[in-house]
Amino acid sequence: MTALRGLWPEVQDTCTSLGLMLLLVLFMGLARVVTRQPLHRFMMAHTFVLEFLATFQLCCCTHELQLLSEQEPAHPTWPLTLIYFFSLVHGLTLVGTSSNPCIVLMQMLLGGMSPETGAIRLLAQLIGALCSRYCISALWSLGLTKYHVKERTFACRNPIQVDLPKAIIIEAICSFIFHSALLHFQEIRTKLRIHLLAALITFLVYAGGSLTGAVFNPALALSLHFKCFDEAFLQFFMVYWIAPSLGILLMILMFSFFLPWLYNNHTTNKKE
Repeated sequence: MTALRGLWPEVQDTCTSLGLMLLLVLFMGLARVVTRQPLHRFMMAHTFVLEFLATFQLCCCTHELQLLSEQEPAHPTWPLTLIYFFSLVHGLTLVGTSSNPCIVLMQMLLGGMSPETGAIRLLAQLIGALCSRYCISALWSLGLTKYHVKERTFACRNPIQVDLPKAIIIEAICSFIFHSALLHFQEIRTKLRIHLLAALITFLVYAGGSLTGAVFNPALALSLHFKCFDEAFLQFFMVYWIAPSLGILLMILMFSFFLPWLYNNHTTNKKE
């Protein structure tokens, strides 16, 4: 009985964090519904708002997930389960948005998005990532759980546990694998595709999370490690911005030039 009482505060804090994330998802969903009609005629403004809300939701939830994962580092099963679950949630609620500059880059390079739309999406992602950081800081300052400490968001918690070349390779490989799957899973029906991508994200985080964090999303990395960018800009810029972009470029080069039959087969099936 005493052991259960000792565990209760931990369970309560976990439930509070989960409730906070679900509330954020709910509020972002309501915001999308509210802004849909007024901005429907203004395509660029509508695109900006949707991308901003999507990036904001992703970054806020990831801040909280990172906090939960650090509570029991010796037992990674629970954090990985949460990563899978919230990857599903984001996949279901953020349809039509990317929340990732690398996806925008991929679509522009493949001719699926105009430079103007790409620039609007990138700007929205940047602003959403920065705003999420300050929103989380304000929420944590309320002290809803014992782990919610405002100063935590303004401290550099360096996730890079390997030397720079290895970190660049890891993030580039993660980006290559994820975006290759994203490109070729488009032919699969939506419900199955979301589960496959969520499982892939969970696997990549499990494989590379202890080395670099396995972020493969420049906007998310900026939100999570903004202070680290300020203190060691070149290192973090190369690992979390250049490396994922290199992964995208390598993927496009491979499928366009070295394995054109696979890329052509994908585009043909998509047209059909």
